[in-house]
Amino acid sequence: MLGAIAGDIIGSVHESAATKYKHFQLFTPESSFTDDTVLTVAVAECVLDDRHYVDVFHKYYAAYPYAGYGGSFRFWAETRRREPYNSWGNGSAMRVSPVGFAYNDLETVLSEAERSAAVTHSHPEGTKGAQATAAAIFLARHEHSKIEIQDYLEQQFNYDLSTPLDEIRETYFFDVSCQGSVPQALRAFLEADDFEDAIRNAISLGGDADTMACIAGAVAHAFYGQIPAFIRDEIRQRLDAPLRDVCDRFEEKYGR
Repeated sequence: MLGAIAGDIIGSVHESAATKYKHFQLFTPESSFTDDTVLTVAVAECVLDDRHYVDVFHKYYAAYPYAGYGGSFRFWAETRRREPYNSWGNGSAMRVSPVGFAYNDLETVLSEAERSAAVTHSHPEGTKGAQATAAAIFLARHEHSKIEIQDYLEQQFNYDLSTPLDEIRETYFFDVSCQGSVPQALRAFLEADDFEDAIRNAISLGGDADTMACIAGAVAHAFYGQIPAFIRDEIRQRLDAPLRDVCDRFEEKYGR
């Protein structure tokens, strides 16, 4: 899941910048983790310790209340609600990567991705975004080709992943919906030459940069099998000790 965290941290300074180019400085002094990282680590803790998603999401929100959550999630967590709010937003996809890495059959991955989404994102598009992202990670880490991954996602989830990034980039804008950002983030992975390129691709679309890079980075990590050492070192330095501890436990148990 460190690939997702790398995408979030690198994309954090581009979230509202409408960056439409790939040749940007990878890390700046302001690059930092956001709610994407916090909730990804929360999902990892749920998987590791068999905890209930609602309880852990509430706990992590209380520990990191200023990480940049969407308004609906913030209200849900502050009021400690336990019922979902029917969201179709990309928050379900940004946090799901631990599910794609932890389980060893696709049926379980899809089921657990739905469970992780449903506590907040009970809208069908919210569920679909989480499942598509987790499935892409699962297929990537099981050495399926990009063509095979694309074919599966298009057939199973009815996503159009055929439009080149250069065409998407011309008219794309900030969109927090699953249906308006997850396919584009997956296309950023599909066109990438390597891990770093996947993140640059996602950010260069000029949309919800940290979340789209989080999704693309997670799948790229699974596909390429590793993160460049200088990126890995940078992101670990930018995590606090509690987040880093969960990452280390997760990697120790589920790392390749």
